[in-house]
Amino acid sequence: MAKPATYIDNNKIIVKSQWCKGCGICIALCSSKVLVLDNRGKAIVANPAACTACGKCASHCPDLAITVNHAAARTKTATPVLPA
Repeated sequence: MAKPATYIDNNKIIVKSQWCKGCGICIALCSSKVLVLDNRGKAIVANPAACTACGKCASHCPDLAITVNHAAARTKTATPVLPA
């Protein structure tokens, strides 16, 4: 079962469940299927590894319940290959 994002260390995306009203906008916007609704109807991070840190969920959340950590996203990406 997915854990709330606040309990996952070094996560790219954080959901403040006490602020979430369960509208589902973030889930509809996420093409990577990172977020799902839990049994209380609150958004949780089900697949943090799939998060691309695009920020769509955070920018469209009407309750400002989602934060995307872009610094964590940069540290977990592959090292770019320089042209020869």
